[in-house]
Amino acid sequence: MKKRLVALLLSSVMVASSLAACNKETTSTDSGSAQSGEGTSVTDPGTGNQGDTNSGATSEEPYQLTTLNIIVDGTVTATVDSGQKEFEEQWEAAVSERMGYPVDLVITQLDHSDYSGTVSRTLTTGLPGDPGYPDALIMSASMLRQYQTTGLLWNMADAYDNAEFQSRITLPSINLNMRTASGEQYGFAPTYGNGCVTYVKQGWLDAVGMSIDDIKTFDDYYAMLKAFTEQDPDGNGSGGTYGVIAAGYGKQDEAPYINYMPEFWQGAYPSFYQKDGVWVDGFTEQATIDALARLHQAYEDGIIDPDTEEAGTKQAREKFFSNDQTTSEGVFTYWAGTWLKTLTDNLIKNEVTTQTGESESLVMLPPIQEIKDTWGGYLNREAPVWVITDDGDGSNAREQAIFDALFDTMLDGDVVQTLWTYGAEDVHWSIHAESFTTNPGTDNAKDYNYEEGEFHLKQSPNDPNTLWKKNHIDSVLVISPLTNGYVNTDPLVVEGNQFFTENCVDAPAAASCATLTDYEADIVNERTLLMNLAVTGEITPEQAVQTYIDEFGSISDQILSELNEQ
Repeated sequence: MKKRLVALLLSSVMVASSLAACNKETTSTDSGSAQSGEGTSVTDPGTGNQGDTNSGATSEEPYQLTTLNIIVDGTVTATVDSGQKEFEEQWEAAVSERMGYPVDLVITQLDHSDYSGTVSRTLTTGLPGDPGYPDALIMSASMLRQYQTTGLLWNMADAYDNAEFQSRITLPSINLNMRTASGEQYGFAPTYGNGCVTYVKQGWLDAVGMSIDDIKTFDDYYAMLKAFTEQDPDGNGSGGTYGVIAAGYGKQDEAPYINYMPEFWQGAYPSFYQKDGVWVDGFTEQATIDALARLHQAYEDGIIDPDTEEAGTKQAREKFFSNDQTTSEGVFTYWAGTWLKTLTDNLIKNEVTTQTGESESLVMLPPIQEIKDTWGGYLNREAPVWVITDDGDGSNAREQAIFDALFDTMLDGDVVQTLWTYGAEDVHWSIHAESFTTNPGTDNAKDYNYEEGEFHLKQSPNDPNTLWKKNHIDSVLVISPLTNGYVNTDPLVVEGNQFFTENCVDAPAAASCATLTDYEADIVNERTLLMNLAVTGEITPEQAVQTYIDEFGSISDQILSELNEQ
């Protein structure tokens, strides 16, 4: 059965959700590899693998991990060129002391652009123990729903319930809500999900005589985009300005699918979602036709950067903060919290200035009225998760050891959690007295002075003109806060997180069933093609939806039948 389900996944390219969100996307691979799960294992005859909620190891002799092999995406920002080696070394020292034996951490970091596809190929062509096969890895919520029925993942319900960090959890629902109807838990979320907000260049608003407080409806938003496109807000006199750029008109391969252009999509949701307790195919709804019509009008009016159709998140954001003003954009919707600071820092680093010569700054647009009237606010995505692979040997000893070494320490409240939150000590952060200056010799120079014992973030290892922000866990989003008092109080980070918290609602839950697993990649490709054709005017929005119904209507009906029977 497991082999049949594995084979089905070979044709399915899963979704990576911002795994999101999408911090710095970097392709880097640790060349070290070893046989995962080496050591002494004692089989526990009283436990099984998938479907067995007794997921705690009960063998008399504990399993010892020689190597912990993990696969991560760009949400781990301590990459090979920015302090990953020191992070690994400090993690190994702290975890080995806690476990009572040495553990070698091997990180394989994949590029965000095809993360889900590479994960699919890895899990469906390898076996536990193979070099490069992960003991644990990061998945989006939708990926988790695809894989948790395959037998490839370990049910960690009991391990989670008995974890040492349970006494410190402040947001228990994040993990409990992902359990199956029978109580199984295949993913571990150390944080809640986060989401996107719309950032606007303040200098452009000033140049066209507008205020962020004036933008309350879609008509206001559209008028702002037109002004940005037509009135030369960057002041270079050569045109080439666009109202907005995004990573695609709508990301069919990344839930929540409307979050990069929420003002255009408003109440539409072009995927499977629950509406009044019933699963529907949102791509077939009138709301999607209306959204495509709005996007087409914007395309015709030239207010959307034409690179949007093919842009990934990296390309879109780098255009937004580029100092190449031959083409530039005034609006960019992207992840909340630390990204307010990251985008601002990049504008400063790239010396993007206003017409008056001052450094460009960003303001955040509150949800427009149409978004409030439909969803209620910006969408807070389902949290990305960590999973443990199940070797299928009938014993939970190996998997429990992975949980203890990786997840239980990840939320220890102190040393290891600090590593996952901020990175390596004296590389990414420090408590020792020091002074340094970013952007020295420029108008953007900023001095930092810290006393002995004062927690602070250091200059980024690969860019001394920017301040390090975080490693993997956001200290504001975490379900079990640090207990050592190490908190990043950068005002932009605090402002970004507070803004999103005050203006967000939970996104619809991702759908998962057998037929959707089989046809997910084909559906994503078809919807994306039809959406792009409708936006560029090669077909009408009505034709796009009808073509989808003609080609995938029966499959959609089957998916909805399975979802509504669950």
